[in-house]
Amino acid sequence: MPKIIHFRNKCIGCNSCVEHAPEFWIISKEDGKSNLHASSVKGEVYIRKIEHHEVEKNKHAEKDCPVHIIKVIE
Repeated sequence: MPKIIHFRNKCIGCNSCVEHAPEFWIISKEDGKSNLHASSVKGEVYIRKIEHHEVEKNKHAEKDCPVHIIKVIE
């Protein structure tokens, strides 16, 4: 099953991920960084399993992230 890995502590809050996949990403009102909805936390890394049909839009978020903190693993 594919998954998204998000290194949130390095986020700069550019909003690119939200633009590509708003049902997965939201900008926190507390610190301006993106949050990955329904993710689990392992240390400082956020992980969420996704369906195969959800990969493409999150690959766009991965590609457009200026600090390269989103990884989509198929």
